[in-house]
Amino acid sequence: MSAELPPLSLYIHTPWCVRKCPYCDFNSHELQSSLPERAYIDALIADLEADLDAAAGRKLESIFIGGGTPSLISAAGYCRLLDAIADRVALAEDIEITLEANPGTFERERFFGFREAGINRLSLGVQSFSDTALARLGRIHGSDDARRAAATAREAGFDELNIDLMHGLPGQRVQAARDDIEQALALSPTHLSWYQLTLEPNTAFYSRPPELPDETVLEAIQQQGETRLTAAGFARYEISAWSPPGHASRHNLNYWRFGDYLGIGAGAHAKLSRLEQGELVIERRWKVRQPQGYLARHTPAQKSDPRGFTAGSREVDRDERGLEFLMNALRLVQGVPRGDWSARTGLDDARLIRQTAPAVRRELLDLDSERLRATPLGLLFLDDLLALCDDEILVRG
Repeated sequence: MSAELPPLSLYIHTPWCVRKCPYCDFNSHELQSSLPERAYIDALIADLEADLDAAAGRKLESIFIGGGTPSLISAAGYCRLLDAIADRVALAEDIEITLEANPGTFERERFFGFREAGINRLSLGVQSFSDTALARLGRIHGSDDARRAAATAREAGFDELNIDLMHGLPGQRVQAARDDIEQALALSPTHLSWYQLTLEPNTAFYSRPPELPDETVLEAIQQQGETRLTAAGFARYEISAWSPPGHASRHNLNYWRFGDYLGIGAGAHAKLSRLEQGELVIERRWKVRQPQGYLARHTPAQKSDPRGFTAGSREVDRDERGLEFLMNALRLVQGVPRGDWSARTGLDDARLIRQTAPAVRRELLDLDSERLRATPLGLLFLDDLLALCDDEILVRG
């Protein structure tokens, strides 16, 4: 096993939004009063300080600010937060800093301010360019808002622009999904997150399901969308991520390659590695989920609660690591270097061969001397592939 720890990223969670979308299962909460921006940023900084042990001697390769609706926080707030991060953790010279933005909270001056604060990649949650579809999805923006937000992002100097786009929407036909792709491409994004709507537990759509397209329509949408994006110079590098060469999301690539990440903010999760007597230890941490409970851990009067911001943590057992690694790595179309297995899990190559053998025999997975990756068939049936690689099943069998 290599003694080198994996790359380190930082995820920052902003839990508030203007309205909870009926399909959303993220930790987001409708803002009922004024945004407690200063108090929340104070808490984020204290949260980071409490986790600095995991960042000792390591540089942040990327920062991702997600939500909720992170664009509700002001540019001045992000300037203060990013300055505080840079004062405490070393940053890579070419660090990628992404902010998720809702076109419904779009303000011209705010976008310029985000860029001046040091954010260099913007991700717009467009979802669709059909006003009818947007209304069904509970979005607070219209198609014109999305186009204006993208244009302003370019004017503000965001060379890296992602557009989030969903397909398989309630009542959607093939042509409507194609139109969404055409309108997204017309805005010259450098990245598209193009994914199918799924009904997740604990959402309004799950309890009151809308009528979704049938499998025949979904298959046609997928095939025609892939053909159009490929013709436009986009390559699918992950199951739902497309970009021209050189514009893949570095932050997300770190997730898929089983890299490390700090997590600060209400409900944020972290995956962190360390070496103990030459052995790799992997820990997961998660923070207090409810915004008010998170803020209560840090108040001006007491500075910080002795319990800290962490709601729980656990070490990832060696028997779990292989499947966790594969669940991430096999989402990448080109897979990962074979050496990542040992470097990121601490498991030997013999374990890799044994754990993946059933999927290799079914021609769902390719394993050669250089790379580990799902075959085209394996990408289509990824859940089945992973079930074959579940070490618990192998042991029981």
